[in-house]
Amino acid sequence: MQTLQPHRTRRLFAALAVVAAVLGVTTAIAPAADAAVYSSCTQSRCSAARSANSTWASMGYPGRGWHDWPNGQCNYTGGTFFNREGQLPAGHSYQELDVYPRRCNASRDAYRIVVDHTTGVVYFSPDHYANFYRL
Repeated sequence: MQTLQPHRTRRLFAALAVVAAVLGVTTAIAPAADAAVYSSCTQSRCSAARSANSTWASMGYPGRGWHDWPNGQCNYTGGTFFNREGQLPAGHSYQELDVYPRRCNASRDAYRIVVDHTTGVVYFSPDHYANFYRL
């Protein structure tokens, strides 16, 4: 039996999460335990994550559910991020929020910001928690 390399495993889980989100399926897919946490955000979508964080912050990081967004769209906050895999500092309080707005009740994608309410640090995950980039 062939063993998947860690980076391929992360890609597989991220792809499955995206497919599940598009289909509106609730999943129990966990991020790879070897997820990386980077001290800065160098991804091409970091500016979109910073913009989303600015809007969410101006709304006081609201609770779980759909929320009106600028330009007549909606965006979703999924509520508590439990950090089950322990990628981020333990014992902190986290919230996960979507980056990209869309029509209300549309399927979610894999792009998230995670707010550490204990320290105020915000992370961007472009691949549904396989990696975290500090904003």
